[in-house]
Amino acid sequence: MAPRVLVSDELSETAVQIFRDRGVEVDYMPKLGKDKEKLAEIIGNYDGLAIRSATKVTEKLLANATNLKVVGRAGIGVDNVDIPAASKKGVIVMNTPFGNSVTTAEHAIAMMFAIARQLPEASASTHAGKWEKSKFMGVELFNKTLGVIGAGNIGGIVCDRAVGLRMKVIAYDPFLSEERAKQLGVTKVELDDLLAKADFITLHVPLTDKTRNILSGENLAKTKKGVRIINCARGGLIDEAALKDALDSGHVAGAALDVFEVEPATENPLFNHPNVVVTPHLGASTTEAQENVALQVAEQMSDYLLTGAVQNALNMPNVTAEQAAIMGPWIKLAGHLGSFIGQMTDEPIKAINILYDGRVADMNIAALNQSVIAGVLKAANPDVNLVSAPIVAKDKGIQISTTRQDKSGAFDAYVKVTMVTDKRERSVAGTCFSDGKPRFIQIKGINIDAEVGEHMLYTTNDDVPGIIGLLGITLGDNGVNIANFTLGRSSVGHDAIALLYLDQQIDPKVVDKLTSTGKFNQVRPLHFEGA
Repeated sequence: MAPRVLVSDELSETAVQIFRDRGVEVDYMPKLGKDKEKLAEIIGNYDGLAIRSATKVTEKLLANATNLKVVGRAGIGVDNVDIPAASKKGVIVMNTPFGNSVTTAEHAIAMMFAIARQLPEASASTHAGKWEKSKFMGVELFNKTLGVIGAGNIGGIVCDRAVGLRMKVIAYDPFLSEERAKQLGVTKVELDDLLAKADFITLHVPLTDKTRNILSGENLAKTKKGVRIINCARGGLIDEAALKDALDSGHVAGAALDVFEVEPATENPLFNHPNVVVTPHLGASTTEAQENVALQVAEQMSDYLLTGAVQNALNMPNVTAEQAAIMGPWIKLAGHLGSFIGQMTDEPIKAINILYDGRVADMNIAALNQSVIAGVLKAANPDVNLVSAPIVAKDKGIQISTTRQDKSGAFDAYVKVTMVTDKRERSVAGTCFSDGKPRFIQIKGINIDAEVGEHMLYTTNDDVPGIIGLLGITLGDNGVNIANFTLGRSSVGHDAIALLYLDQQIDPKVVDKLTSTGKFNQVRPLHFEGA
């Protein structure tokens, strides 16, 4: 059955057609996002929801989204999506951070020109029939120092354009490498150095606890007298009251703002200030950008729903289509290993330790980890999935650790999961053969080679004669067919295990019969979803 997507905000017809061309059923209802009750009424029918800014994806809406797997936001901002609630629900949230990068960067450059040459004021004056040529004395950008706070995707484009204008560009970004700075033609500096040296400062960072009010009153006081400031990133990066004081005193010569602490900004202390240029969050408002993000979100959502590829997700590791094809069997194996641990454990889990050996250690470990964790937790909570698993684990105080190592044994690659409780440690390892089928290769340190089936039976016993016959006779007498039978032992006369692949789910009464023989230390039926 083809996945279904609802488009509840304005999206281009080309983007809608992408869904159809890819084999995704799509309902285009661009006005529905404003009708909360109607949206909540029908959202349960859809696997995907494509939105812009009008639709509010709230916890209340998500409660009705019984089949929803992904929300795609055409644009970078996701203020209208409750990401924690979506994560707990197991819904992936995607945005399109690169579709409007050039547009936003160009707007920042345009705003820099506007305050350098007082273009809005000069235009208004000339429209009014005045000819105040001497009043509008600007400054050149050539040879001025531009301080870029945040040299990521958009900031990097601003750096490139500014270098082309023959500006001296300095950048503050803790994640900017010296090699990348050299590629951009900029000098990497600390924040205080940037504040002291820049003639123009432009902001290109997200709003986080660390970046909020990064241009505070204290930091504005550190800037060069006559500095001009541009913000086309996010409101809240600048202390607006402190900026007004700095403008009034003349310490800051001008400011150009496309974003504000409160939006829509219908009133603001900076409005009508003679040295301030303002625009209504136009950073992404070009025909090209709006089309680009619409096409991008349609491609991303289709890829996920059809192939499992995850791009630009805010609550899930990214997995490309190529990675998904290669990693598919390993993600399934990771889930089965976690599921084995979860079904074998009746105590609170303190830690899950995951070892990746050989070529699997070079894969997308974050995605594999989530599959392991989801497998462990689904035994107690069937609603847990890849998205919600890390949050549930964190809420339970479970510590997750991973180790990568080079090939160290007979297999080209394997994954080993160890669970730790107050009473014990339990481990299981597995690999994927060339046929793509997951196999269990070790349980409790005992080497085995077991195909994974949907219905399995795990037993432990002291290594004594008669166990194989007892298992076969008991299951046969009760109509349970064995598809595969795997045995292992630590050494002669000591711990032994059996892992049976069954054709059907075993009745609890049969488990009771095996347990009542007194021959087994443990008898545990297991279920592996999707095996």
